[in-house]
This record gives sequence, structure tokens and C-alpha cells, in this order.
Amino acid sequence: MTDETAVLPAESVGLAPGRGRLQGRRILIVGAGQRDHSLDDPPIGNGRAMAVLYAREGASLTLVDRDADSLGATGDLASRELDPASQRIHTIEGDVSDPTVPGAMISESIGVFGGLDGVVYNVGIGAGSGLAGTSVDDWDRVFSVNLRGAMLTAKAALPVMPTGGSIVFISSLAGLKPGTGIPAYDSSKAAMHGLMRHVAAEAAPHGVRANVIAPGLMDTALGRLATAARPERAKSPIPLRRQGTGWETAYTAVFLLSNEAAYITGQVIAVDGGLSTLR
Repeated sequence: MTDETAVLPAESVGLAPGRGRLQGRRILIVGAGQRDHSLDDPPIGNGRAMAVLYAREGASLTLVDRDADSLGATGDLASRELDPASQRIHTIEGDVSDPTVPGAMISESIGVFGGLDGVVYNVGIGAGSGLAGTSVDDWDRVFSVNLRGAMLTAKAALPVMPTGGSIVFISSLAGLKPGTGIPAYDSSKAAMHGLMRHVAAEAAPHGVRANVIAPGLMDTALGRLATAARPERAKSPIPLRRQGTGWETAYTAVFLLSNEAAYITGQVIAVDGGLSTLR
């Protein structure tokens, strides 16, 4: 990050008060934990920022992650945004590479809260390096998590979501333009956009929306790990002259989950400081 962070708005650093934008909505976040990648003071990631923010905005939350400790830490942080008497956060330990997990987590969430108004699929892994360094196992493992898990989650959620429901897939700028050097990751994220368009088309007659958020260069623990491996990443000519924050991805998803976005579906929204369109 650069010195511009000193003048970022409260929303960009997670300090803005809640405004009730998700009041009464029941939302499932897949990938609510956070990998800190051995950093001493890791910045908040997308999933954790979303959990904290959605609790602050009045939602009832089901949080899913494969890492029980990380999931518990996210749940604790989100719970601090609630009235102590509230029981609006439920956690599920699960790995979406297991094809039985997406349907089970949808059913469990509905069993706890009586319905499901929003789903955020915030899961992504990478494996391999270049085509020569990508094995069949690398390719299949990445697609099982990044794309198959997303498809199975949408397949289970769509039939039970009411009019006004919203599905948000967290993709990546790598789904719009090359850059990571990991073909399985880039391809799976690009394919997610195609999946989203189908989901949006199938959901529209039922009044349910589906959209993609494509974050660009973000100052998260994973982003810092990527920069350490590829230092030129930090020199990318971002028009807004800084990397983004997990909170900025989270606020974009708040908009798409809320009734403020009632006429928006089938879209890819890049949260990238203008990198995809102005450079």
C-alpha cells in the first residue's frame, strides 16, 4: 500500500458504521476464513471483511470455511458487531472440493435461519506455474474448488431462494486479463463469469440475481504473498495509485446483495482502481 491509505474513507478501512443495508437478510458466505500466510500483521481478507461487515449491516450469517480455527476467528469478530443476545451467526466447517458439501451447507443454513436470501462464493485456489508446470492433478484440483464448487453451490441455492435473492461470485481480474502465470487459476476464474451468466439467466424468471465481483490488486495476505513471489506486481500502474482492501470488495458485495441492486444481474464488476479499463 502507499501513503494514500492515510486518507482513505472509513468504508475502505472498515471503520464506517452500519446502516442496516442487509437488515433481515439471511446470507451464506462460502470462504469466510482467512489464510494469514505467516504474516505478523496480515491485512483483512475478503471473506473476513464480508462477515464482519454483513453482521454490522444487520444480516443473519452462515459462515463456511475448511479451516476451523480461521472460521472461528471470523465468527468471533463478526459476533462483536451484534447485540450480545443475538444468535445470528452460524458456522460450518466444510471443504467445497467435496461435492457433497455445497448442498449440505445450503440445507443446514436454511435449517438454522428458515431461509436463504443471499450467497457469496468467495473461494479460490491456484496450482501449477505456466502450462509446462501445470499437471492434470493441478488443473482438476483448482477447477474442483474454483468452478465446480461454485456451480454446485448455485445449483443447491437457486431452487430455495426467494424473489429478491442474490448470488455473488468472487472472481478475479485474472478472469478478465492474464497476469498470474497460473493458467488453471486464470481459466477457472474466466469460466466463473460464464457460469454466472447462466445462473443469472436461469434465475431471472424467479426474481433472483447473480453477479460477479472481480477484485484486482488487493492488499490482503494473499496479495502480499503474490507480490513476494512476483515483485513486479507492486509496480502495476493502477490509476488510483494504490492497491485495494478487503473492505472494498466487501462493500461492493453489500451493494449487490441488497435491494439497492435490484435491477442489476448478469454483470462483472471489477474492483480494481481502474486497472482493467484505464491501463
